[in-house]
Amino acid sequence: MPFNTITILGITGGIGYASAQAFLKAGWRVKGFARANRHPIQGIEFIAGNTESLDDLKAATAGSDVVLNGLNLPYHQWGNGAAENLLSRVIAASAGKTMLFPGNIYNYAATDRIIAPTTPQRPQTYRGEIRQRMEAMLESAAKSGDLQAIILRAGNFYGHPFGGDFFAHLILREAEKNRICLNSRRETANAWAYLPDIAKAFVALAERRQDFGNFETFHFAGHLATPNQTFAAVQKAVPDRRLKQTSYPWPLLKAIGLFNPLIHGLVEMRYIWDNEIGLKDERLENILGENFGTTHEQAIAEVVRPYFASKAA
Repeated sequence: MPFNTITILGITGGIGYASAQAFLKAGWRVKGFARANRHPIQGIEFIAGNTESLDDLKAATAGSDVVLNGLNLPYHQWGNGAAENLLSRVIAASAGKTMLFPGNIYNYAATDRIIAPTTPQRPQTYRGEIRQRMEAMLESAAKSGDLQAIILRAGNFYGHPFGGDFFAHLILREAEKNRICLNSRRETANAWAYLPDIAKAFVALAERRQDFGNFETFHFAGHLATPNQTFAAVQKAVPDRRLKQTSYPWPLLKAIGLFNPLIHGLVEMRYIWDNEIGLKDERLENILGENFGTTHEQAIAEVVRPYFASKAA
C-alpha cells in the first residue's frame, strides 16, 4: 500500500478520535486538527487552529491526500447558515483531496424503515434539512471536480472513550444509581454505530478511494437493536450489578428545552427513537467483508465496563 497522509479535522471528537487511532493502526501518517490537544494520541501530528479561519484549515490539510471532516457544531449552533458556512470552509481547504464525511439518518423520514444509498431523502426536521443541504454542497463540489467526497452514513454513534455521546449522556446518565435509560415497554429497534467500527470502515473506503467516483455515499448498518436487547447487553457486561430499566424523561426534556436550545434540539429529533430506521448497503458490505466489526454485545461491554469502573472508583 502506498504511503498515505490524512488530516482529521475535529480530532478530539468521537469520530475524529476513533478514526485517528484506526488510521494510525493501518499505517497512515495522521495529522489532527482542533483548537486544543485535549486528548493527545501518540504518533499524531497535532495542529492547533480555529475552524473559523480558512487559513488555519488550509494549513492543517496541506500535504494530505485525505481529509476526514469530524467537525460538528453543537445542536443549538446549527442555524443561521453556521453549519453550511463551516462546511464551505472545509470544502475550500480540501480542494484536490478526498473528503470523508460522516453522515447521519436525519435526512430521511420517520416512515423509512430501511434506508439505502438510493432511498430518496425526505427530511422532516429543521436539522434534517440542514444536513441535506450540506450533502448537496459536497455533491456539487465533487461534480465540479473540486474534490472527491465520500459520505459514510450511520445511525447513532456511540463508544466515545471520554463519554461525549448520546449513549453516555442519556442512556447511562443514572448508571451510578444502577438505572439504565432504556424503556422495557418500547419495542422499536434503533440503529447504533460503534465508533471504532465506523473508523475502520472509513479506513477501508479511504484505501479504495481510487476505485470510486467523485461523489459516493455508503450506508453502514451497524447494530439494529431494541431497548431490551441493548439493556441485556449492558446487564451482561456488569453481572455484579442489578440494573433497572427506566424510560427517557421526554416530558422533562421538553420542558427544559423551552429554555435550553441544546435540549430543544434533542427533543426535536425524538422521531428517530420512536421509529425503526435501519440502514442497508450491499456494496459496502462486500467492501468490508464478512464478520466485519464488533458484535452488539461486545461493543456494549467495551463501552459500559470502563464507565461503571470509573463510577465505582
